[in-house]
Amino acid sequence: MKKKCTLKMVLYELRNLNGNLMPHFFGIIFPNLMCMLLPRTVASGLPADIQQKVTDSIMLSMAIVIPMSIMFLGYGAVYAQEVERGIPLRMRLFGFEEKSVIMAKVFAHLILLTIAFVIFAVFQMAVTKVSAPAVSSFLCLVISLYLIGVILLVISHALANLFKKFSIVFGVEMGIYFLMIILCGMMGIKTSALPNVMQKIAAAFPMTYIANEFADFWQGGTYQFMPFIQSFLFMGAIAGILLLFSIYKDKRTVK
Repeated sequence: MKKKCTLKMVLYELRNLNGNLMPHFFGIIFPNLMCMLLPRTVASGLPADIQQKVTDSIMLSMAIVIPMSIMFLGYGAVYAQEVERGIPLRMRLFGFEEKSVIMAKVFAHLILLTIAFVIFAVFQMAVTKVSAPAVSSFLCLVISLYLIGVILLVISHALANLFKKFSIVFGVEMGIYFLMIILCGMMGIKTSALPNVMQKIAAAFPMTYIANEFADFWQGGTYQFMPFIQSFLFMGAIAGILLLFSIYKDKRTVK
């Protein structure tokens, strides 16, 4: 009898997550620490109105780091080790459906992601001087961050199944992680200051628009969403292609 996804499986995956400190540090401690330190150093000598915009931009950039760290690096680190040890295969032999195990992992990571967002929001209200957002802007940001997280998790899952070794997966994902941070303007260098080729690559990532443009949109007002939506479609398509290719390669290996 095939075993479905249950609460016990989700709690088991949460315990697994607690054994990996990477998502807790990079997804919870690091973003809050940067939001506390960077405005005091980067924006301290600027005029008051510009200081506020810089503070909001830093907050938005660090908010993106949360799903990137938890759903991409965190998931990849845990799942790649399991694949290398043959745990998914053993789970199937004991009657656990692969989709049920993956669902439990997704739910566990979404729970941790939600906890990280709540901590981040409370920290922003209590410690930093972030502008109060318009309701529509806040909802747009939250939905976008969850979508980014899910897409990155799919990419991470596909990479782990393709390479099947923790060291390779971790190296590839760390490279992609820092490349995205640089391209999307989250390392203190605006995307507009990068060479044209790199700007075009950055335009394919929704994180670029949040980090570079959402500060103006944060308190309301109009925003041109079409390039933002197109970046989600492109990134989602890449995730889907990688996932399908990893499934195809897995079936070939089994044969």
